[in-house]
Amino acid sequence: MVLTLVLIGFLALAAGVSVRWVLVRVDALGRVTRFPRVSVGLALTAALACAVPLVLHARLEGRLEDAATVIAQRSVSVHCQTFGETWTDAGAELGYVKYLPGGMPERKTLIKYGVCGDLRHWLRSDKESPSRKEVIAVHVLTHETMHMRGITDESWAECAALQRDAAMAVALGATPDQGEALARRYWTEIYPQMPDGYRGGCGPGGEFDEGVAVPPW
Repeated sequence: MVLTLVLIGFLALAAGVSVRWVLVRVDALGRVTRFPRVSVGLALTAALACAVPLVLHARLEGRLEDAATVIAQRSVSVHCQTFGETWTDAGAELGYVKYLPGGMPERKTLIKYGVCGDLRHWLRSDKESPSRKEVIAVHVLTHETMHMRGITDESWAECAALQRDAAMAVALGATPDQGEALARRYWTEIYPQMPDGYRGGCGPGGEFDEGVAVPPW
């Protein structure tokens, strides 16, 4: 939001300088003044510098949203937290979905700034050797997608996400082998360390085992 306002400000500045030149380009002696190319050029350059990260941010959100929509099997919305939004954020969660008054989750999620950064880095990589943070980032998107699908129980959402991490990775551009490897890493390295409220009923024959073709366990 802050960057958008700055962008609008520089565009308004460029427009204002241009309009002022049009109105007073001929002085009292009939001389035509030169167009203020330097001032307008600097304002437009600054506006472009603000526009580039905004475009990249929108493209990232669109890519995550498309993948989440495929996995959720319904239209959902993904918002990546901006740096400015972190100033007023005191929550420890990596992502969240708000709940409607009736208790059902909304079909939109916010993914925290750092997690989106890890997702961006993973998307730009060859996806062969993701870092621990990148593995977690892909799973966070899958987990929140399970909430947007309608699952409210955290341990159920966690297990449902575990069984779809590979598919999410593929939807984001990984190969099937890379997706399966990422899902297995989350299951073996990260899931055992999750709080009790996120574990239980998951694994071969567990309450939340959906019998997917290639499970992470």
